[in-house]
Amino acid sequence: MKKILSWTDVLSQEKKKYFIDIMRFLKKERLKKTIYPQQKDIFNAFILTHFNDIKVVILGQDPYFSKNQAHGLSFSVPKSYNIPPSLQNIYKELNSDFKKNVIFKHGCLESWANQGVFLLNTILTVESGKPKSHNSIGWNIFTDTVISKINQYRNSIIFLLWGTNAQKKDIFINKNKHYILRASHPSPLSAYRGFLGCKHFSLTNQILLNNRKKPIDWFAI
Repeated sequence: MKKILSWTDVLSQEKKKYFIDIMRFLKKERLKKTIYPQQKDIFNAFILTHFNDIKVVILGQDPYFSKNQAHGLSFSVPKSYNIPPSLQNIYKELNSDFKKNVIFKHGCLESWANQGVFLLNTILTVESGKPKSHNSIGWNIFTDTVISKINQYRNSIIFLLWGTNAQKKDIFINKNKHYILRASHPSPLSAYRGFLGCKHFSLTNQILLNNRKKPIDWFAI
C-alpha cells in the first residue's frame, strides 16, 4: 500500500461533483452576500496541520458568523479580535485542568495547529449573521471523508468530540485504534453540562506520553 504523505495524497480523489458544486455555490454567493471565512482561509486547518503531523483532532461545528472572526480553524479567531465565549470556556477549562491562572491575550490557536492539533469544523463556511446556513451544501460529505481518512491511515489519534454534532462523527472512528474523549460543547449554553471539568487537555497529554509522543503545550498561544 502506498504510504500516505500529505493531504493531497489523501484527498486527491475528492474533486467530485459534490465538491465542485460547493465551490461553484460559494463563488456565486460571494457575489451578493458576505461569506466567512475568506476564500483564502477556508482550508487553513489543512495548511497548518500536515496529515502525518496530526496528533489530536478537535471538531467544531460551523465557523463564526460575525465579521472576520472565522479564519479556517475551529474555535479560533485572528489575534486582533475579541475571544469568543466558547473559547473563553475552553481557556477556563484549560486553566482549571492544569491548576493555572493564565490570562490569554488573544484567541488565535495557530500554535495548537502547528503542534499537531487539527482544528476542523464539520462545516467550513457560513453566511454572515446566519449560523448553520451552509449545513446542507455538501460540506458534511467532505469532512466525513476527512475523518474517515484520518481513521484509516493514521493510528492512535485523539479525537476530542465536544457537543452532539461532533459526537455524531464517531461512527467514522475505529475505537480500537484511536482515542475518543467526549464532553458537552464549550458554548455558554452547554459548557456546564460536562465540558467544564472534563480535563481533556491533561488527559490528551497523558495519552500522547503513553504513546511516546510529545505532549501539546496548550499554553503556547
